[in-house]
Amino acid sequence: MRVVARINVAAIERNVALLAGRVGPGTAVCAVVKADGYGHGAVAAARAAVAGGATWLAVVTAAEATALRLGGIDARLLVLGPLDDDDLPEALDARAEVVVWDAEGVDRLERLGRPADVHVKLDSGMGRLGQRDPAVALELCDRVAGAPPLRLSGAMTHFATADDPADSLFAVQLERFTAWAADVRRRHPTVVLHAANSAAMLRDPAAHFDLVRPGIAIYGLDPMNHDPDDHGLEPALELAARVVAVKPLEPGESVGYGRRFVADAPTTIATVAAGYADGVRRGLTNTGAVLVDGVRRPIAGTVSMDSIGVDLGPGATTATGATARLIGRDGDERITAEDVAGLLGTINYEVTCGVGPRVPRVHHHDGAAVPSGTPER
Repeated sequence: MRVVARINVAAIERNVALLAGRVGPGTAVCAVVKADGYGHGAVAAARAAVAGGATWLAVVTAAEATALRLGGIDARLLVLGPLDDDDLPEALDARAEVVVWDAEGVDRLERLGRPADVHVKLDSGMGRLGQRDPAVALELCDRVAGAPPLRLSGAMTHFATADDPADSLFAVQLERFTAWAADVRRRHPTVVLHAANSAAMLRDPAAHFDLVRPGIAIYGLDPMNHDPDDHGLEPALELAARVVAVKPLEPGESVGYGRRFVADAPTTIATVAAGYADGVRRGLTNTGAVLVDGVRRPIAGTVSMDSIGVDLGPGATTATGATARLIGRDGDERITAEDVAGLLGTINYEVTCGVGPRVPRVHHHDGAAVPSGTPER
C-alpha cells in the first residue's frame, strides 16, 4: 500500500484498562468513539474499548450509533450531539440514549411517543450545548422523569478547560455541576451523573462521579497535548507511507511546487507517497519530518496532495520501497501526534481525525492480524 494507518487495538484495550483502574470500580467508563474513533476506526476501537473494561460508548450522530450496532457492538450507547426529527428515530432504533437541554428537546421526544433513556445536560461554562440555568435544568429532569415512556437516565455537563491546568474555569464548572448534581440526585436517586472528559478524569478525581467519558486518551494520546508517556498511555496509531522514488539533488535544484526547497549542497531526495489528502498537512512544508531507516529526516519542499519530498542527506542508501513513518516509532526514534500538532499550532485530536478517508486502516492486536468483523481478542 502506498500509505496506511496501522492501528494496534491492543493498545486501545490497555489504555482503557489503565483509565478504568484509575477511576476505580465505583465509576463506569464510557469510551468516546465519535468521528470514526478519532480516525482510528469506530467499530474496531469500540470492540477494543469494551474488551478493556468500558461498559458505555459515546458518539455524536445517529448514523454513528447505527454503524456501531451494525458492527455487532452491544454496549450501552450514548449519542452526545443534537438530534433533529429525522435523526431521533434512528438513534432510538439503535438503542442509543439521548441528550436534551431544553423544553423543545423533551417535546420532540414526547411527540415521538417511544421509550427513550434521556440525559439532561447542564451548561456549566462550556457555552455551547446545555441548559445554562440550573433551576430550569432541574425542572427538565423532573419533566423527563414524569413523562413515561421517557426515562431519566443521566445528568451531565462538559468541561471547557480541563486540559489547561493554569485556567480557573475548570474549578468553577466543577463546583457548579457538583451543586446541581446533588439536587438532581436528591430527587432522582438512580440517575447517572457524569462530567469528565479525558483531561478532567486525569486531572481531578472529584470530576469522576458515576461515569467518565474518555476520548482522546483511549487512543493513547495526551489530552494535555504534550506527551502520552506523562500518563502511561500507549499511542495506537502509526501512519506510514512508501518511498516511491529516490534521486540525487544538486545545488540549485529544487523539490516540489513553488520551489520552496532549493538544495544548497548535494543531497538525496526521497519521494514519499503521502500528502495532504492523506492527512499530511500542508503546514508541514519544510518543517515536518518522517522516520526513514530509523533516522529522522526533514520534509523538503511543499507538501502536495499525494506526496512529499524528504531530504535523506548526501550519499543516502535508502531504496525505493522503503517505509517512511509520519507518525509512529522506528528504532529509537518516534514521531507522535503531539509532535505533529506542535508544528502545526493545533491539537493531537485534529492530527488523527485528519488522516484522510482514502488511507486504509489496518487493525492488529500487537502485530497479529485482526480479521474484519471479528473481535480483537
